[in-house]
Amino acid sequence: MNNPEQSHYLISNYAPPSLEIVRGKGSYLWDSSGNKFLDFTSGIAVSNIGHGHEHWINSINEQVTELVHCSNLFSIPQQVRLAKRLVNKIGPGKMLFCNSGAEANEALIKFARLVGNQNPSLKKYKLIVAENAFHGRTMGALSATSSPKYRDGFEPLLDGFSFAPFNDLSAFEEKIDDQTVGVMVESIQGEGGIRVADDKFLQGLEHICREKGILLMLDEVQAGIGRTGEFLGYQKSGVKPDAIAMAKGLGGGFPIGGVWLSDQWADIFQPGSHGTTFGGSPLACCAGNAVLDVLEQDNLILAAREKGEFLEAELYKLKNQYPSIIKEVRGRGLMLALVMSAPPSELIAQFRQNGMLVVGAAENVVRFLPPLTVSKEELSEAMEKTSISLKSFYQESEK
Repeated sequence: MNNPEQSHYLISNYAPPSLEIVRGKGSYLWDSSGNKFLDFTSGIAVSNIGHGHEHWINSINEQVTELVHCSNLFSIPQQVRLAKRLVNKIGPGKMLFCNSGAEANEALIKFARLVGNQNPSLKKYKLIVAENAFHGRTMGALSATSSPKYRDGFEPLLDGFSFAPFNDLSAFEEKIDDQTVGVMVESIQGEGGIRVADDKFLQGLEHICREKGILLMLDEVQAGIGRTGEFLGYQKSGVKPDAIAMAKGLGGGFPIGGVWLSDQWADIFQPGSHGTTFGGSPLACCAGNAVLDVLEQDNLILAAREKGEFLEAELYKLKNQYPSIIKEVRGRGLMLALVMSAPPSELIAQFRQNGMLVVGAAENVVRFLPPLTVSKEELSEAMEKTSISLKSFYQESEK
């Protein structure tokens, strides 16, 4: 049931919602009518440790009684601790905290401009990004997003971005000129349809960037924080980027974003060059630390890999069962998708009717993004609901 007052008081930048969600626990959500749903959206890869995790709640409650907000004019111990833990997981460098994935990617763009302006006579400013990517909705991040769906109506956008086909190394190389400062890609395109970057593509990009003296920047906003079976999605390829954006799963539902810069560039932002009122607050960083606690204590990164292999194998069985409506299975870990032969809005509605929530993406994709804490029993339940939903959808499509 939807709240009838929504359209009267909220701006209509989202489609009218089909449900009013009021409660969550573990892998499940409940709506205002008391209906229970198996949640395979995770707030779009946000609730990586599930809903209402006891350790996360206890940590947040304790921090709320101590200190919620403090200006970055002062040292914040929770922020320092979270930065140290992230650097230890990624590699030598330093962290900058913000509030969202779009802000993190915006900071990457500003970082690239700072690097490009180090030599005033060269003034490098151009970035090469992938077609079909999504980096956020701020004007800078939007400029790095090629899809007209997001860009239309907001032109003119920021100058200096060119687009090359994802996984096409030669196309990226051909775009490089004397004013190119770097390359910015996702390790797995989320909104773009769960398109996975080939290891050889990322390795080739790293080689080209080192050879040409330009930056390799990675957007790990959706693929990061354990979801792919690595802490960050790119790590499977073994490349060493110059900068990384992250957010979504880092806070377990509390807004936080972050940027990691390699040692070479860790001090390029100087006092006054960048900032944020709320970024890296005691409460936000407490949430981030609690998420890392759970990932480590429950070995959820390995679990995401193992559960993902099971889920992927089950999705392939369904693809073989319904080859006329399922074109492909994509993804890695617990970031998986069915690529449908037609727009899947009716299929997503079938899922909802059968007590399961999934989310779409570009290229007729249905995404499967369960919490990393999902149990084997819940995965089996999900496959049962998926099978029922596909059967109904197939029968309707055959009429």
